[in-house]
Amino acid sequence: MHKIIDWAAAQALAEAAAAAMYARDRASQAMGIALGEVRPGYARMTMAVRPDMLNGHLSCHGGYIFALADSAFAFACNSHNQNTVGAGCTIDYLAPGRLGDILTAEAVEQALAGKSGIYDVKVSNQDGRLIALFRGKSIRVAGEVVPSNG
Repeated sequence: MHKIIDWAAAQALAEAAAAAMYARDRASQAMGIALGEVRPGYARMTMAVRPDMLNGHLSCHGGYIFALADSAFAFACNSHNQNTVGAGCTIDYLAPGRLGDILTAEAVEQALAGKSGIYDVKVSNQDGRLIALFRGKSIRVAGEVVPSNG
């Protein structure tokens, strides 16, 4: 039997969960990470590379790129309104981020089974150049991001 999905309700729940999470996410806010879009199993976030984010080679410190990708991962895996945390992740840096770049992280759910999920995140700059690839594995924990009626 196929499960009937109310896409409008799922989208509304994803947006409510994202708004609640972002309101509490002081780390993303402090780094200037903005939520651009969220859907069930998907999130897009952006971050401008500031002077205080540069490393000794005058490129964006990898920790900031990782944080951007990790934030997009978190918003994508919590988009189903189930409290979900990272269980592990990897990142491959492919090109440097530069001062003034606008980096975009797009997180896409690849698999969701039981309490576990796998999400791929592509980080690119404003010219579409691929900066990093991130893969996150999630685990659902107790509770919901926002109280639901179901």
